[in-house]
Amino acid sequence: MSTFFVSDKDSVYSSLTVPGYAVFIGVIVLALLVACFFTNTQKKTKFSTRQLVVSGMAVALAFVTSNFKIIHLPQGGSVTLFSMFFICFVGYLYGLRSGLMAGVAYGILQMITDPYVISVPQLFIDYILAFGALGLAGIVSGKKYGMVSGYVVGILGRLIFAVISGVIFFGSYAPKGQNVWIYSLSYNGIYILAEGAITVAVLAVPSVRKGLANVRILLNESDAKCIEAQKVSAH
Repeated sequence: MSTFFVSDKDSVYSSLTVPGYAVFIGVIVLALLVACFFTNTQKKTKFSTRQLVVSGMAVALAFVTSNFKIIHLPQGGSVTLFSMFFICFVGYLYGLRSGLMAGVAYGILQMITDPYVISVPQLFIDYILAFGALGLAGIVSGKKYGMVSGYVVGILGRLIFAVISGVIFFGSYAPKGQNVWIYSLSYNGIYILAEGAITVAVLAVPSVRKGLANVRILLNESDAKCIEAQKVSAH
């Protein structure tokens, strides 16, 4: 690990070495290539107007509800009013590509309005990658129980990046003698998994789950009709 990180006397990784920055940049480039791959496999180069509007509304709702903090931890992180769900819902509605873009947009919005930045790598991990990972919900959008399972996938993706960031950049907050990985997992797991449990409990209510599923059907049918109308007008 010392090849990629500069560690202090307590073995807390506080900054990246030159190879570390190279790996970090490589990860970013790989993420962009993966996004391009999914764009091509879906054979779509444009988003419909309705899709952009719905995604924008979901990001806005996520941002608004993120300001309703049920629990707020001292070194950052909080249990909010279902804010993560709205980003995951975009992935459920429109798939992985849309979910990732909504997550990144939400991360940028959080970075602009409520930044806590100590370095460029930390900025990317905490805001771009962690919030962007919520869009991973789109991986299982077409599966049975895709809304709930997608939400779980999304918040676990965010948790992974939050834990990594906690180890690298905030490990100094760990109590003396405690493993920094355990500390970071415990700290970040408190607020991410707590909000996740509350949200899943709400989604488990049949009327809620059915209502959101109907929203998806309605939106996708509307998009299909708009596309068909455009094809007819083109001829």
